[in-house]
Amino acid sequence: MALAKVNGQEIFYTDSGGTGPVVILAHGFLMDQTMFDAQVAALSPEFRVITWDERGLGQTKWDGKDFTYWDSADDCLGLMDHLGINKCVIGGMSQGGFLSMRAALTAPERVTALILIDTAADNDNEETLAGYRMMVDTWVQHGPVPDLTEIIANIIIAEPTENAKSIAKWQSFTIDAVKATAKCLLERDDITDRLGEIKCPAIIIHGTADTAISMERAEALRAGLVGAGKIIPIEGAGHSSNLTHAQLVNPPLLEFLRSVTK
Repeated sequence: MALAKVNGQEIFYTDSGGTGPVVILAHGFLMDQTMFDAQVAALSPEFRVITWDERGLGQTKWDGKDFTYWDSADDCLGLMDHLGINKCVIGGMSQGGFLSMRAALTAPERVTALILIDTAADNDNEETLAGYRMMVDTWVQHGPVPDLTEIIANIIIAEPTENAKSIAKWQSFTIDAVKATAKCLLERDDITDRLGEIKCPAIIIHGTADTAISMERAEALRAGLVGAGKIIPIEGAGHSSNLTHAQLVNPPLLEFLRSVTK
Protein backbone atom coordinates (compact mmCIF):
# COMPACT_ATOMS: atom_id res chain seq x y z
CA MET A 1 0.00 0.00 0.00
CA ALA A 2 1.41 3.37 -1.03
CA LEU A 3 0.65 6.87 -2.29
CA ALA A 4 1.67 8.15 -5.73
CA LYS A 5 1.76 11.89 -6.48
CA VAL A 6 -0.10 12.08 -9.79
CA ASN A 7 -1.79 15.08 -11.46
CA GLY A 8 -1.98 17.05 -8.23
CA GLN A 9 -3.50 14.11 -6.33
CA GLU A 10 -1.99 11.55 -3.99
CA ILE A 11 -3.29 8.29 -5.42
CA PHE A 12 -3.58 5.42 -2.96
CA TYR A 13 -2.77 2.07 -4.54
CA THR A 14 -1.90 -1.51 -3.73
CA ASP A 15 0.59 -3.58 -5.72
CA SER A 16 0.79 -7.36 -5.42
CA GLY A 17 4.32 -7.23 -6.85
CA GLY A 18 6.06 -9.98 -8.75
CA THR A 19 7.33 -10.22 -12.31
CA GLY A 20 4.14 -11.35 -14.05
CA PRO A 21 2.20 -9.30 -16.59
CA VAL A 22 0.66 -6.18 -15.07
CA VAL A 23 -3.09 -5.75 -14.55
CA ILE A 24 -4.51 -2.47 -13.19
CA LEU A 25 -8.08 -2.48 -11.84
CA ALA A 26 -10.29 0.53 -11.04
CA HIS A 27 -13.35 0.40 -8.76
CA GLY A 28 -16.91 1.61 -9.16
CA PHE A 29 -18.82 4.64 -7.87
CA LEU A 30 -18.85 4.97 -4.04
CA MET A 31 -16.53 1.96 -3.83
CA ASP A 32 -12.77 1.59 -3.31
CA GLN A 33 -9.95 -0.71 -4.36
CA THR A 34 -10.90 -3.37 -1.81
CA MET A 35 -13.76 -4.47 -4.08
CA PHE A 36 -11.10 -6.34 -6.08
CA ASP A 37 -9.66 -8.32 -3.15
CA ALA A 38 -10.97 -11.59 -4.57
CA GLN A 39 -9.48 -10.83 -7.99
CA VAL A 40 -6.12 -9.91 -6.48
CA ALA A 41 -6.10 -13.22 -4.60
CA ALA A 42 -7.01 -15.23 -7.70
CA LEU A 43 -4.72 -13.48 -10.18
CA SER A 44 -1.65 -12.44 -8.22
CA PRO A 45 0.14 -15.78 -8.21
CA GLU A 46 0.47 -15.33 -11.98
CA PHE A 47 -0.03 -11.59 -12.56
CA ARG A 48 1.14 -8.38 -10.91
CA VAL A 49 -2.16 -6.82 -9.88
CA ILE A 50 -2.44 -3.13 -9.03
CA THR A 51 -5.62 -1.62 -7.58
CA TRP A 52 -6.18 2.05 -6.75
CA ASP A 53 -8.61 4.50 -5.21
CA GLU A 54 -10.03 7.12 -7.57
CA ARG A 55 -10.49 10.82 -6.81
CA GLY A 56 -12.82 11.56 -3.93
CA LEU A 57 -12.99 7.94 -2.82
CA GLY A 58 -11.08 5.51 -0.62
CA GLN A 59 -7.72 6.65 0.73
CA THR A 60 -6.67 8.81 -2.22
CA LYS A 61 -5.89 12.39 -1.18
CA TRP A 62 -7.96 14.36 -3.67
CA ASP A 63 -7.50 18.10 -4.31
CA GLY A 64 -11.20 18.86 -3.82
CA LYS A 65 -11.76 20.11 -7.36
CA ASP A 66 -14.31 18.87 -9.87
CA PHE A 67 -13.04 16.28 -12.33
CA THR A 68 -14.14 14.04 -15.20
CA TYR A 69 -13.47 10.45 -16.16
CA TRP A 70 -10.92 11.80 -18.65
CA ASP A 71 -9.04 13.16 -15.63
CA SER A 72 -9.37 9.77 -13.94
CA ALA A 73 -8.03 8.14 -17.10
CA ASP A 74 -5.02 10.46 -16.88
CA ASP A 75 -4.63 9.42 -13.23
CA CYS A 76 -4.45 5.77 -14.30
CA LEU A 77 -1.85 6.57 -16.96
CA GLY A 78 0.04 8.73 -14.46
CA LEU A 79 0.06 5.88 -11.96
CA MET A 80 1.57 3.70 -14.67
CA ASP A 81 4.27 6.33 -15.18
CA HIS A 82 4.93 6.47 -11.44
CA LEU A 83 5.39 2.70 -11.35
CA GLY A 84 7.48 2.59 -14.53
CA ILE A 85 4.87 0.60 -16.46
CA ASN A 86 4.85 1.38 -20.17
CA LYS A 87 1.97 -0.89 -21.22
CA CYS A 88 -0.41 -3.24 -19.45
CA VAL A 89 -3.94 -4.60 -19.15
CA ILE A 90 -6.29 -2.10 -17.50
CA GLY A 91 -9.94 -2.23 -16.58
CA GLY A 92 -12.53 -1.93 -13.92
CA MET A 93 -16.09 -2.14 -12.75
CA SER A 94 -18.72 0.45 -13.77
CA GLN A 95 -16.96 3.83 -13.46
CA GLY A 96 -13.68 1.92 -13.43
CA GLY A 97 -14.66 0.80 -16.92
CA PHE A 98 -15.64 4.33 -17.91
CA LEU A 99 -12.18 5.65 -17.11
CA SER A 100 -10.38 2.62 -18.55
CA MET A 101 -12.01 3.06 -21.95
CA ARG A 102 -11.03 6.73 -21.86
CA ALA A 103 -7.46 5.74 -21.04
CA ALA A 104 -7.50 3.45 -24.09
CA LEU A 105 -8.73 6.37 -26.22
CA THR A 106 -6.13 8.73 -24.75
CA ALA A 107 -3.13 6.41 -25.03
CA PRO A 108 -4.00 3.29 -27.07
CA GLU A 109 -0.35 2.30 -27.35
CA ARG A 110 -0.22 1.78 -23.58
CA VAL A 111 -3.24 -0.53 -23.21
CA THR A 112 -2.68 -4.22 -23.91
CA ALA A 113 -6.31 -5.17 -23.28
CA LEU A 114 -9.42 -3.98 -21.44
CA ILE A 115 -11.38 -5.62 -18.61
CA LEU A 116 -14.91 -4.18 -18.59
CA ILE A 117 -17.17 -5.29 -15.73
CA ASP A 118 -20.78 -4.08 -15.50
CA THR A 119 -20.02 -0.93 -17.46
CA ALA A 120 -21.16 0.97 -20.56
CA ALA A 121 -20.06 3.60 -23.08
CA ASP A 122 -23.18 5.75 -22.88
CA ASN A 123 -24.88 7.68 -20.09
CA ASP A 124 -28.22 7.00 -18.41
CA ASN A 125 -31.49 8.33 -19.80
CA GLU A 126 -32.91 11.60 -18.45
CA GLU A 127 -35.49 9.90 -16.24
CA THR A 128 -32.85 7.78 -14.54
CA LEU A 129 -30.49 10.72 -14.17
CA ALA A 130 -33.26 12.75 -12.53
CA GLY A 131 -33.77 9.98 -9.99
CA TYR A 132 -30.06 9.81 -9.24
CA ARG A 133 -29.89 13.59 -8.81
CA MET A 134 -32.68 13.38 -6.24
CA MET A 135 -30.66 10.79 -4.33
CA VAL A 136 -27.58 13.02 -4.38
CA ASP A 137 -29.63 16.02 -3.23
CA THR A 138 -31.03 13.98 -0.35
CA TRP A 139 -27.52 12.90 0.70
CA VAL A 140 -26.23 16.48 0.53
CA GLN A 141 -29.17 17.81 2.59
CA HIS A 142 -29.62 15.00 5.11
CA GLY A 143 -26.50 12.86 4.97
CA PRO A 144 -26.31 9.09 4.36
CA VAL A 145 -29.62 8.28 6.04
CA PRO A 146 -30.63 4.58 6.22
CA ASP A 147 -33.47 4.59 3.68
CA LEU A 148 -31.28 6.32 1.10
CA THR A 149 -28.17 4.24 1.59
CA GLU A 150 -30.14 1.01 1.42
CA ILE A 151 -31.59 2.04 -1.95
CA ILE A 152 -28.16 3.01 -3.28
CA ALA A 153 -26.53 -0.16 -1.97
CA ASN A 154 -29.16 -2.29 -3.69
CA ILE A 155 -28.48 -0.50 -6.98
CA ILE A 156 -24.70 -0.80 -6.72
CA ILE A 157 -24.27 -4.12 -4.90
CA ALA A 158 -27.51 -5.95 -4.06
CA GLU A 159 -26.03 -8.38 -1.55
CA PRO A 160 -26.87 -7.89 2.15
CA THR A 161 -23.44 -8.48 3.68
CA GLU A 162 -21.59 -6.34 1.14
CA ASN A 163 -24.36 -3.73 1.30
CA ALA A 164 -23.75 -3.33 5.03
CA LYS A 165 -19.97 -3.03 4.60
CA SER A 166 -20.33 -0.25 2.05
CA ILE A 167 -23.03 1.60 3.98
CA ALA A 168 -20.71 1.64 7.00
CA LYS A 169 -17.97 3.27 4.90
CA TRP A 170 -20.36 5.85 3.45
CA GLN A 171 -21.02 7.30 6.91
CA SER A 172 -17.59 8.97 6.80
CA PHE A 173 -17.86 10.43 3.28
CA THR A 174 -17.67 14.20 3.06
CA ILE A 175 -20.43 16.09 1.28
CA ASP A 176 -17.85 17.62 -1.07
CA ALA A 177 -16.67 14.16 -2.13
CA VAL A 178 -20.23 12.96 -2.72
CA LYS A 179 -21.05 16.04 -4.80
CA ALA A 180 -17.89 15.86 -6.93
CA THR A 181 -17.96 12.12 -7.58
CA ALA A 182 -21.67 12.23 -8.39
CA LYS A 183 -21.19 15.21 -10.73
CA CYS A 184 -18.49 13.28 -12.58
CA LEU A 185 -20.76 10.24 -12.86
CA LEU A 186 -23.98 11.99 -13.87
CA GLU A 187 -22.43 14.47 -16.29
CA ARG A 188 -20.13 12.06 -18.11
CA ASP A 189 -19.95 12.22 -21.88
CA ASP A 190 -21.23 9.46 -24.17
CA ILE A 191 -18.29 7.79 -25.96
CA THR A 192 -20.33 5.27 -27.95
CA ASP A 193 -19.37 6.85 -31.25
CA ARG A 194 -15.67 6.52 -30.39
CA LEU A 195 -15.64 2.85 -29.46
CA GLY A 196 -14.40 1.90 -32.92
CA GLU A 197 -11.14 3.69 -32.13
CA ILE A 198 -10.38 1.12 -29.43
CA LYS A 199 -8.65 -1.77 -31.16
CA CYS A 200 -7.25 -3.81 -28.26
CA PRO A 201 -8.83 -7.06 -27.01
CA ALA A 202 -11.57 -6.61 -24.42
CA ILE A 203 -13.51 -8.86 -22.08
CA ILE A 204 -17.00 -7.76 -21.07
CA ILE A 205 -18.35 -9.32 -17.89
CA HIS A 206 -21.90 -8.43 -16.86
CA GLY A 207 -24.34 -9.47 -14.16
CA THR A 208 -27.63 -10.71 -15.54
CA ALA A 209 -29.49 -9.02 -12.66
CA ASP A 210 -27.67 -5.68 -13.00
CA THR A 211 -30.33 -2.96 -12.58
CA ALA A 212 -27.88 -0.03 -12.91
CA ILE A 213 -26.61 -0.94 -16.39
CA SER A 214 -28.78 -3.30 -18.42
CA MET A 215 -27.56 -6.23 -20.45
CA GLU A 216 -28.81 -4.39 -23.55
CA ARG A 217 -26.35 -1.59 -22.85
CA ALA A 218 -23.61 -4.15 -22.38
CA GLU A 219 -24.51 -5.59 -25.77
CA ALA A 220 -24.23 -2.12 -27.31
CA LEU A 221 -20.79 -1.80 -25.76
CA ARG A 222 -19.77 -5.16 -27.16
CA ALA A 223 -21.04 -4.26 -30.61
CA GLY A 224 -18.92 -1.12 -30.67
CA LEU A 225 -15.65 -2.72 -29.60
CA VAL A 226 -13.86 -4.54 -32.40
CA GLY A 227 -11.74 -6.48 -29.90
CA ALA A 228 -14.59 -7.77 -27.73
CA GLY A 229 -15.85 -11.33 -27.90
CA LYS A 230 -19.10 -12.58 -26.47
CA ILE A 231 -20.28 -11.07 -23.20
CA ILE A 232 -19.56 -13.23 -20.16
CA PRO A 233 -22.93 -13.29 -18.34
CA ILE A 234 -22.76 -13.73 -14.57
CA GLU A 235 -26.03 -15.39 -13.67
CA GLY A 236 -27.91 -13.74 -10.83
CA ALA A 237 -25.29 -11.06 -10.23
CA GLY A 238 -26.13 -7.41 -9.85
CA HIS A 239 -23.98 -4.39 -10.64
CA SER A 240 -20.89 -5.44 -8.64
CA SER A 241 -20.57 -8.91 -10.11
CA ASN A 242 -16.84 -9.22 -9.40
CA LEU A 243 -17.51 -8.51 -5.72
CA THR A 244 -20.60 -10.64 -5.14
CA HIS A 245 -19.93 -13.47 -7.61
CA ALA A 246 -16.15 -13.66 -7.73
CA GLN A 247 -16.28 -17.44 -8.10
CA LEU A 248 -17.99 -16.98 -11.46
CA VAL A 249 -15.99 -13.95 -12.60
CA ASN A 250 -12.45 -15.08 -11.83
CA PRO A 251 -12.14 -18.16 -14.08
CA PRO A 252 -13.08 -16.45 -17.39
CA LEU A 253 -11.07 -13.40 -16.35
CA LEU A 254 -7.99 -15.53 -15.74
CA GLU A 255 -8.48 -17.30 -19.06
CA PHE A 256 -8.75 -13.97 -20.88
CA LEU A 257 -5.63 -12.55 -19.23
CA ARG A 258 -3.62 -15.61 -20.15
CA SER A 259 -4.74 -15.28 -23.76
CA VAL A 260 -3.78 -11.60 -24.12
CA THR A 261 -0.47 -11.65 -22.24
CA LYS A 262 1.20 -14.82 -23.51
